[in-house]
Amino acid sequence: MIAALKFIHIAGLTVWCAGLIALPVLLQGYGAPRHQPEFMRFRLLTHVGYAAVATPAAIVAVSAGTALIFAQQVYHPWLLAKLALVAGMVLVHAWLGHLIQMSGERRSPVRVHMPLLGLLLAVPLMAGVLWLVLAKPDLARIERLMPAILLQPQDRGL
Repeated sequence: MIAALKFIHIAGLTVWCAGLIALPVLLQGYGAPRHQPEFMRFRLLTHVGYAAVATPAAIVAVSAGTALIFAQQVYHPWLLAKLALVAGMVLVHAWLGHLIQMSGERRSPVRVHMPLLGLLLAVPLMAGVLWLVLAKPDLARIERLMPAILLQPQDRGL
């Protein structure tokens, strides 16, 4: 059961991270399509990439990750830090959706720096999540700053 959850979580996270890298590249690469067929191709790629690939992968990754937390009963400070970085990834994901929506409504190019900013925000967040999961650092200093209720299970069933 745990192995299957880990597989689903890692697969979802891989596809989601690929989407967080590919979507800004698509937005940046297309610029302003000049003709209707180019614009239709751009809209199809960005819309399907966001709504049918990246968003479902994000939901699968977060759901499987949440299930893993409860199945393995992992309550360590590094996990809290990881969840903060994942929340940042969710915000970047939502912002990329906003940029995709803007590019479709206005038929004008998204400002040059905006997709690159999304990429510059997403990559360090993904690297931080990977580092925290692989290194599982002892964050004892942070643990002293947190309230005790965040550091231990509350034994409250659903």
